[in-house]
Amino acid sequence: METVTPFKEGIDAIKEAGGEAAKLCYQCGLCNTVCPWNKVRKFDVRKVIRQAQFGLSEIESEDIWRCVTCGNCVQWCPRGVDIIGVTRSLRRFATKWGTVPDSIHHTSASLATEGNPWGKARQERADWAKDISIKTFAEGTKYLYFPCCGPSYDPRLINIAKATSNILQKAGVDFGILGPKENCCGESIRKAGDEELFKHLAKENIKTFVENGVKKIIVTSPHCYHTFKNEYPEEFMVNFEVVHISQFLIELIDSGRIKLKKPYERKVTYHDPCYLGRHNNIYDEPREILKRIPGLELVEMADNRENSICCGGGGGGIWMDIPKGERLSDVRLAQAIDTGASVMSVLCPYCMLNFEDSRLTLENSDIIEIKDVTEIVQELI
Repeated sequence: METVTPFKEGIDAIKEAGGEAAKLCYQCGLCNTVCPWNKVRKFDVRKVIRQAQFGLSEIESEDIWRCVTCGNCVQWCPRGVDIIGVTRSLRRFATKWGTVPDSIHHTSASLATEGNPWGKARQERADWAKDISIKTFAEGTKYLYFPCCGPSYDPRLINIAKATSNILQKAGVDFGILGPKENCCGESIRKAGDEELFKHLAKENIKTFVENGVKKIIVTSPHCYHTFKNEYPEEFMVNFEVVHISQFLIELIDSGRIKLKKPYERKVTYHDPCYLGRHNNIYDEPREILKRIPGLELVEMADNRENSICCGGGGGGIWMDIPKGERLSDVRLAQAIDTGASVMSVLCPYCMLNFEDSRLTLENSDIIEIKDVTEIVQELI
């Protein structure tokens, strides 16, 4: 058997980048068993952790860019190893040396220049709202609605931002948007290894929020929710009140501020996004919204709640070119179809994009629709 000598300089560099947790791993291999990638291809999580332990980053290896930070391995690890943190440290090491995939490099460039990963002009960030008369947030406005980069630019996702805004207006919520003043929250590029760019984006957002008197933020994306609620306070000692639209919607329904009078006679299944579910323990609110809808039949997929299968969009995966046959979204969409549901409901822009892409590859793409929960609610009010 080949003996590998630990590379001390590499170990130190990986620890400095946040990979200290790797030392807790005793190589049981449970992470490999639960990693969703092993449903479609071989992916050795244990090997990646071992590389970190020995300081062998293999920064050109595809494996360190494959992790979608879904968190399934973390919740099952018997030693409590922060596997996502270790992966992020390896990516930070690779970013330092400039050995990142082209797709990540291009995304970083767009984020640095225009504040979004879509390569769109900053001044177009609020164009989605032009025809629905949403006011610009000003000091004294109760809520900032932060729609996320995707719903600000992508033609399919814009419908989510519009649906959310229509619901808030119908309920009489006092809210506004900041449009071109906003930057990407930075969550995904941080998980992709670019810590400095994350800090730049975060500082710009915090400065904008403070200068405009923002105290309460409603978000569409679970990734924005996670970052504003958990990472900004931890890194920058700020404390905005952050609420995901699913949490806000159930409050509006239960208080009677929006009424779901129309029936929705369809069978619907709900997909738990990783960053809403495993990362932030929000499982019940989305289901309670759907249960309140007259006529709707809610059915669960084989893997649900804590065991939900990732769409493949986290950790920078949304920007990677994954070959057909290796897409996690295909596996998850098949589970949705197996329930007999005619609608797969989601609450994450990344999930929406990946499932729509998978749906369009089906021989019968009309067998199921992908709808955000806000789109369903908007139809009924």
